[in-house]
Amino acid sequence: MVHNFVSVITRHWVSLVGAIIALVALVMIVLLIGLQLTGFDGGAYLGIITYMLLPAVSGLGLVLIPVGVWLRRRQEAAAAAHHEAAPRALPVIDLNNERTRGLLIVSVLVGMISTVLIAGATVKGIKEMETVAFCGTVCHTVMEPEHVAFQRSPHSKITCADCHIGAGADWFVKSKISGSWQLVSVAFNLYPTPVTSPVHDLRPARDTCEQCHWPTKHVGDKLQVKTQFADDEANTETKTVLVMKVGGQQGTASTGIHWHVDRGVEIRYLTDPTRQKVYDIEMTTPAGKKVFKTEAAPDGPVEWRTMDCVDCHNRPAHIFYPADKEINRAMEDGRIDKGLPFIKREGLRVLQEGQYASKEEAKAGIANEVANFYKANYAELATAKAAEIQAAGAALGDIYSWNVFPKMKVTWGTHINNLGHSDEAPGCFRCHDKKHQTAEGQRIGAKCSTCHAVLADEEEDPEILQALKP
Repeated sequence: MVHNFVSVITRHWVSLVGAIIALVALVMIVLLIGLQLTGFDGGAYLGIITYMLLPAVSGLGLVLIPVGVWLRRRQEAAAAAHHEAAPRALPVIDLNNERTRGLLIVSVLVGMISTVLIAGATVKGIKEMETVAFCGTVCHTVMEPEHVAFQRSPHSKITCADCHIGAGADWFVKSKISGSWQLVSVAFNLYPTPVTSPVHDLRPARDTCEQCHWPTKHVGDKLQVKTQFADDEANTETKTVLVMKVGGQQGTASTGIHWHVDRGVEIRYLTDPTRQKVYDIEMTTPAGKKVFKTEAAPDGPVEWRTMDCVDCHNRPAHIFYPADKEINRAMEDGRIDKGLPFIKREGLRVLQEGQYASKEEAKAGIANEVANFYKANYAELATAKAAEIQAAGAALGDIYSWNVFPKMKVTWGTHINNLGHSDEAPGCFRCHDKKHQTAEGQRIGAKCSTCHAVLADEEEDPEILQALKP
């Protein structure tokens, strides 16, 4: 019976190839499962190969077997109908011949070893393609802005795949299909400049963000101190102290900012493709459903969106900071000497007004602008604090190179941040603008106390900080 079965499936090259494919895949599955049972940790990709790829290959081989049998019988029937000799059989492999037997054994061993090596290389290659270096540098200037911003972000210790792909095979396959087109677009210069934020292609936050930041983890209040420097000669330093009402679910109730993503709350909103203009809002809570509308009429395509983490935290790992904030941080950190007259004003000027073709040109030009300003207006200081002026110019050059990428058309304000609200981005005020209201006249409020308590507002020596830091 076994002899007859083997004879049938090997009489046509299609069924023979199918049998070989199915057999090799089956052997590979057994070997890889054996490796895993011995404690070998090949990661998620080994599981995908073992339990998805190889079974699919084996299934393909099994499909080819009946196809080959059918083709062979069709050939034989056609020959009989025309009273012709049956089609030539496949070449005879005489295993009684020592040379033939040796070649067959060597071929099988080489095939199995090659398959193992190819499988291992595939796993290693896939892992390499998901490293930060590959994502950020292989595409050269295309992903350079995102790569530079990522390296300065709070999420710089994780990989791109952790957020853009996440766990599971379905999004893994989807990402590889998407990556194929990205490869083509880079090769043939078909990508947009600047590269747009993938707001429509991101995996839902519950599958990525909430693997670390689940809604009940970050609750309560958070003290935040913001340092600002004025653009006067003394670069007057002031501080704003806020208690951020992070909120979230505590017990059975939810309060504060994270109330929006409470388990019992669902918020949907009608928005333009950029999600910067919000029209109708539907809020469903245990108490019922409310619809808030605005008088503004859509001036283009719109879509309904269910709110989650990235509607506010839209730049969690690729943050481009405004020039003012960057200089404030550099002066607070000591990278820019706050004792240099008008350094805040001049720093903003050279960053925002300068037009440069490359990072190198920007760094050299900014350093010269700063040095020339002090030579022209503070000659003695330019000599006495030459090192500090040089350091300030270098720091401003770094700030420019971290946020402006002329080749990709990324400049100040290109990628706005919806976390909070500022002159650059409305953020919270997309909804909390007092313009959205129900049919009964209830409006979405815009009280400052909803999200934070202001303990000090641009004060030079806040009393609260004296108490907290005696």
